[in-house]
Amino acid sequence: MEMKRKVLGYITRGEEPNWELLVFKHKNMPEAGYQVPGGVIEHEELIIDALYREIEEETGIPRDELVLKGKVNKTNYYPENKDTVYERTVFHLDYVGPPRTEWEHLVISDGEDDGMIYCHQFIPVDDLPKLAANQDQSILLL
Repeated sequence: MEMKRKVLGYITRGEEPNWELLVFKHKNMPEAGYQVPGGVIEHEELIIDALYREIEEETGIPRDELVLKGKVNKTNYYPENKDTVYERTVFHLDYVGPPRTEWEHLVISDGEDDGMIYCHQFIPVDDLPKLAANQDQSILLL
């Protein structure tokens, strides 16, 4: 069975316990569901560099608009009907950039999401819908 290493970013704003979490949907594929920024760690890439790279590729948010709060946890995810295990490391970051409510971002990357448009919004953690691919399994650890 193949193993792929991934990072996920739980980007919050506001004060605990009233945090809002940044989520997105694919503009042209809403059936993919709500997700948080993240992706595969490239060969020989540092995990922290992968985290910030994926966030900027998928949201347009640069590193200097985020404060790393810490690592939430590391888990394995076994998608149905695939011969791949995804080792996920989840990080918590605080958004400190200019005010944003909802925005679209065109992904420019070397990955399969190149050219996709993601629609972003902050949603109160208490009102979160189910996230795709069990990306919400670590929310309670924030």
